[in-house]
Amino acid sequence: MVKLRLKRCGRKQQAVYRIVAIDVRSRREGRDLRKVGFYDPIKNQTCLNVPAILYFLEKGAQPTRTVYDILRKAEFFKEKEGTLSELKN
Repeated sequence: MVKLRLKRCGRKQQAVYRIVAIDVRSRREGRDLRKVGFYDPIKNQTCLNVPAILYFLEKGAQPTRTVYDILRKAEFFKEKEGTLSELKN
């Protein structure tokens, strides 16, 4: 099973997170399938690769709670409402 989750990067006390598609059994810093965005909590910046995220969500990937909150805050689900209703069914 694939999940969309955060992978920590950056320096000490200055964390930056990559949003990656990764196998559930891998550790946090393990090998990812694909990088689909990043999140900088200090500057409050988010960059998303929308087609890649949609691809993994359509294939059944589950976002973690934190990634789901980041996507919701970036209004990802408002833009993709039709696609999301298809995913839930």
